[in-house]
Amino acid sequence: MKLSANLTMLFTERPLLERIVAAAAAGFDGVEIQFPYEIPALRLQDQLARAGMPLVLMNFPGGDFVTGGPGLAAVPERQAAFDLALQESLTYAAMVRPQLINVLPGRLAAGVAPEHAMATLVGNIRKAAEAFQTLGIGVVSEAINPIDMPGFLVNTPTHLQALLAQVGHGNFRAQLDIYHMARQGIDPVSAVETLAGQIGHVQFADCPGRGAPGSGDVNFVALRKALKEVGYQGWLGAEYRPEGDDTRASLDWMTAWRSVDQG
Repeated sequence: MKLSANLTMLFTERPLLERIVAAAAAGFDGVEIQFPYEIPALRLQDQLARAGMPLVLMNFPGGDFVTGGPGLAAVPERQAAFDLALQESLTYAAMVRPQLINVLPGRLAAGVAPEHAMATLVGNIRKAAEAFQTLGIGVVSEAINPIDMPGFLVNTPTHLQALLAQVGHGNFRAQLDIYHMARQGIDPVSAVETLAGQIGHVQFADCPGRGAPGSGDVNFVALRKALKEVGYQGWLGAEYRPEGDDTRASLDWMTAWRSVDQG
C-alpha cells in the first residue's frame, strides 16, 4: 500500500515546502500538491530530493477554477489559454517529475451547451494525454460531487466511464475520489467496481465532514478490500481536513492500515 499526503490539505500548519519533510517523517510514501506552480520548480525539485519523496500527483493549471469560475479544460473560448497552460505545465512537470497530472473538467461555463463543453474537454484531455506521455507522466481526471461544487461537469463513476471512452487514450485513466462519491450518496465500493481496471489514482477522506478516516461513515475496510479485488496497485492519496492544527494527531488510521497490511 502506497500512501501519499495531499499537501494542499495536510500539514498546513507548516509552510508548503516544509510539508514535504513533515509528510516523510509521518510515514507517507509520497506527496501530492493540487497547484504547486507558485513554487519555483527548482526549489520544489530540491525539496523533494532532500526528503526522498516522489511527487505523485499535481493538478493541471485551473485558471479561474479555484475562485469559482469554469476553469480552462471545457471552455471553447479559452482554447488558447488551455494550450498555453499545457506548455507551461509540461515545462514545470519536466523538472518536478510528477507521476500523474489531474486535468480537472471544471464547471459548465455560462452560455456554453453541455455537449459543446464535453467535446472541448475530450479534445483537451486527449491532447494532454498525448503530450504528457512523452514525459512518462500519466493523465487522470476526477468526478466531483455537485453538492459541494454545483455545475461541475463530471460527477459520477458513470460520467467518468463515458469520458474515458470518449477520450480513448492509453495514457488517460480515472482518478477516483472517495469523498466525492460518498458525499452524493454513491457507495465507494460500487464506484470501484464500476471503474475496475480504469483507475489511475485514488484519493480519500471520510464523509460527512471530509475528515480523516474514522471521522465519518465511509467503510474503509470494505473500500480497501474492493480495491484489492479489482487489482488496483496504485497510490492512495490522503486528501482530508485534519481536526485542529496538528496533522500528525490525525494519523491513527495510517497506523491501523499499516498494521493490517503487515499482518
